[in-house]
Amino acid sequence: MSAEGAPAPLPELPIEAEEFLSWLVVEKGRSANTLGAYRRDLRAYVGWLAARGMSLGDVTSAGVESYVGHLRGQGRAPSSVARALVAVRSLHRFLAHEGHLSLDPALGVESPRVPQGLPKALTEEEVTSLISAVVGHDPIARRDRAILEVLYGAGLRISELVRLSLPDLDLEQGALRALGKGSRERVVPLAGMASDAVAAWLAPSGRGALVPEQWARRDDAAAVFLNARGGRLSRQGAWRIVRGHGDRVGLGDRLTPHVLRHSCATHMLDHGADIRVVQELLGHASVSTTQVYTLVSTERLRQAYELAHPRAAGPPGRGSSGRSLP
Repeated sequence: MSAEGAPAPLPELPIEAEEFLSWLVVEKGRSANTLGAYRRDLRAYVGWLAARGMSLGDVTSAGVESYVGHLRGQGRAPSSVARALVAVRSLHRFLAHEGHLSLDPALGVESPRVPQGLPKALTEEEVTSLISAVVGHDPIARRDRAILEVLYGAGLRISELVRLSLPDLDLEQGALRALGKGSRERVVPLAGMASDAVAAWLAPSGRGALVPEQWARRDDAAAVFLNARGGRLSRQGAWRIVRGHGDRVGLGDRLTPHVLRHSCATHMLDHGADIRVVQELLGHASVSTTQVYTLVSTERLRQAYELAHPRAAGPPGRGSSGRSLP
């Protein structure tokens, strides 16, 4: 602590840790946000080691386990501890692979179990109400309607939406190209209402009306979604648009851009889509990430069954078992 009682500043990282962060960017294509999170977690780890007179070369498996215990002792959530441990394990694995360490001390350290929460999807009626509430044919209304339709219809992340450039769209073929995590590209269907909304936005009286006399940045000219000043719409700007329309229809804090992505996946599974198809649509590297949506659909099925089936509640006077389907 400093004299004023504030926490001591985190130390700078040693050169080998900086090499690891550079490797994450150059070789793994990690985003600036991911890099920032790794840097914060590793500076906290290096600071903890320094307070005990240790460097990265001194760490043993017992030391990594002790650090995990330290994080738990701070009252941090299991997800926060697990995230910090991912950074620590990745660093030690890199150092061992590059020959900076003879052994990887984090190899046998288990991650804490993180309770898996269910995504809070909107109902189909709520999605319809949200998008229908964007009325008018002025440029801003057309843009906002297209944003909501694409987030829900194509299951895009907000970062993928604002990165979209005009060459990424193929309305004739009904598809778009999204640049996801790790710079992985995927082709996503763009059909029906989403395609119609994008076409209306790209018309001269839509996007064309927001095109400035001179582009502030070269990249803005290719942007699919523009702000009111004619620049590429930012992530924060798109987030505010979604939340603003959510507030107007009473969804409040329940609605974020990611909730529309959750809702896309949940509703597709509700209507019988194969989980591998949903995995491909969302750009998940592993199907295990997509499987959380099957839990949502199973829960919705159980609730609908208990409400609709005359014998679901058992004999009179006995409530529902509350058990989920196997």
